[in-house]
Amino acid sequence: MPVHRFADMTWEEVRDADRERSVAILPVGAVEAHGPHLPLGTDVVIAEAMARSCAERLDSGGLTVFVLPPIWYTAAAFASGFPGTIDVDGAAVTTLVRRIASALAGHGVRTLAIANAHLDPTHLRALRDAASRQGAGARVIFVDLTRRAVADRLTEEFRTGACHAGRFEGSVVLAEQPGLFRADVAARLEPNPASLSVAIGEGKGSFEDAGGPRAYFGWPADATAEEGRATVRVLGALLADAVLATLDEAT
Repeated sequence: MPVHRFADMTWEEVRDADRERSVAILPVGAVEAHGPHLPLGTDVVIAEAMARSCAERLDSGGLTVFVLPPIWYTAAAFASGFPGTIDVDGAAVTTLVRRIASALAGHGVRTLAIANAHLDPTHLRALRDAASRQGAGARVIFVDLTRRAVADRLTEEFRTGACHAGRFEGSVVLAEQPGLFRADVAARLEPNPASLSVAIGEGKGSFEDAGGPRAYFGWPADATAEEGRATVRVLGALLADAVLATLDEAT
């Protein structure tokens, strides 16, 4: 079965597609500060790469896959003190995702998988809420990268929690959109091993309070395109595995 870029299709092409065993993948990210070396849209770059990687895996399994246009705006309170960040109410994100799922289900596409690359706590709660409110024939599948069993499949830097605009994210941007990676700036950045996951557990609510005065955590100068390509493969596999497991349970 083919992989379709949903926004490039006509309505008749959607009508004629095999929707009996179909999945829509929704990339979700934020517009927020990612250090002085990565673009505001970093999360969407990663989410779209994750969606593509997942789609390629699902296509080989005989599913019709629709890759949707991304959601760019979501809760980003941790970065709200930095110019360029757009912070949206989490409840609005939950409602939007659920409405997208319901609209697709009305056209026979009953499984919506979220390719998410944004880890703000309010945003994660919004996606968990969206996935927990199943109904109207729509399934929402969400893989939470912060869960230990999931994080253990990702990179060492990611597991430390010091992974915002560091090696983990920078590597994916290098692999996907190298022109957006300010290599000369990244090379001059000192490592910042402060863990966001620890800071969140301590009740911190901003990058500044968590020890990231320039909105980055981790080892940005160590980013490589090779690691980015490997990370995209793992992210795609994580989401594809979740989709296939959900479909198997439903049959």
